[in-house]
Amino acid sequence: MTRVKRGVNAHKRREKVLAYTKGFRWGRKSKERAAKEALLHAWTHAFRGRKEKKRTMRSLWTVKINAAGRALGVTYKNLIAALKLKKIELDRKVLADIAEHNPEAFKAVVDSAR
Repeated sequence: MTRVKRGVNAHKRREKVLAYTKGFRWGRKSKERAAKEALLHAWTHAFRGRKEKKRTMRSLWTVKINAAGRALGVTYKNLIAALKLKKIELDRKVLADIAEHNPEAFKAVVDSAR
């Protein structure tokens, strides 16, 4: 069997790891072992952050809807309950966008929910 030299593949793998850690601080951007460890943590935090972002955005939509609703004399809780009762199926993302960018349309939605 012929001899296989694996230097090229090993070098490519190391360079790929170091490319991912570009912009990291200290030895984590230049030392392979530290870079691998840093990437393990970074990707864990990134995965968790993608889940947290969804929670954060939903709470932001709630705040926007509540603020716009209170300006029209209705609380968030009562507005959502009224929308469900009238079977108006606008999700919180759309409601928040309407409340922020188109107050007249939001007022119409609130009036139809009452």
